[in-house]
Amino acid sequence: MKFDYQLLEKSKQKEAIKTIKGVPFGSVRTNHMFLMDYAKGEWKNARIVPYGEINLPAGALCLHYGQAIFEGIKAFRQADGSIKLWRADKNAMRINHSATIMCMPHIPVELQLECIQRLIDVERDWCPNEPDAAMYIRPFMFATYDSLGVKVSCTYTYCIMLSPCGPYYSGGFDKAIRLVITDKFHRAVAGGTGTAKCVGNYGASLRPGEYAKSRGADQVLYLDASNTYLEEAGTMNHYNVLKDGTFIIPAFNDSILRSITSETILELAEMGTELSTGKLKARLEQIPLNDFINGLKSGEIIEAGGFGTAAVVSPVGSYLMDDDTVHTVADGKVGKYSRALYEYYTAMQNGTKESPKGWLLDVPKFDF
Repeated sequence: MKFDYQLLEKSKQKEAIKTIKGVPFGSVRTNHMFLMDYAKGEWKNARIVPYGEINLPAGALCLHYGQAIFEGIKAFRQADGSIKLWRADKNAMRINHSATIMCMPHIPVELQLECIQRLIDVERDWCPNEPDAAMYIRPFMFATYDSLGVKVSCTYTYCIMLSPCGPYYSGGFDKAIRLVITDKFHRAVAGGTGTAKCVGNYGASLRPGEYAKSRGADQVLYLDASNTYLEEAGTMNHYNVLKDGTFIIPAFNDSILRSITSETILELAEMGTELSTGKLKARLEQIPLNDFINGLKSGEIIEAGGFGTAAVVSPVGSYLMDDDTVHTVADGKVGKYSRALYEYYTAMQNGTKESPKGWLLDVPKFDF
């Protein structure tokens, strides 16, 4: 595919920020974004243009019926100055999975990766060179056909924008969060869009998120539709750690988004990866709420938290129930297994620890 570069003159470009420390996540934009259009069964008009507004008809189907999907990817500056994408092929495959569920066209994985690489290459100076900082990449696709009838669109736009971001834990990996467990809300149900990273799922998460905050918690830990089993938190998969150091992740189903972080951790366990705490052990398992609470009470569960792109590992120190009962995880602090996994995982991302072949993808320099 031909790529058209419509770049701002150097004199009109913003300078890359000098430091990302203290900058709120997602608040920074680089000078350019990537756009590509779909019509008549093919993707075309690939272009890198100045970051700004996207023109849409008021009747665009994405605005009325939610036909829109997205991903979140990170690229990391390596010690030699190069920039590498972390497991971006997995994100590219997942956006196609979301597209299937939302009746949208696929984008070949290799094409997605080249689009991302080309945009980052243009904005290379914006990739932070600070510990635990990264370039956050937001690819998304939305329906553009103008119709007030409920239907599948025949035209789409694919866009990528970039946002340099600092370490998720600005004060260090030392604070555990609180989750609220409630039967008042459900993220998704069997047969729905739970495994798609679609905008409707995130819009539906806002009210539960505000509820959690009103209760003094950070997020909701969702249960399945029968209120029997643990599923996932608002923006991350859940995990708990048993006394023997095994990470237990709720079994994937069609109402849980498959976290690429969770899948990576399961792969690392299958490889026999050695952490500072010993061999990594992790498995999927259906977790009844009652068993989970009893495990917290008995001390069989010694750590818990969430896995996701933004934070990698988010330790949980306590759970708040609808009746205001609080269940604390061990001493309520960040545990050694969660810490060891976080340190190993982030070291692979920044290249200070070797990762399996293909997990870090280079951002080459293109002619433009």
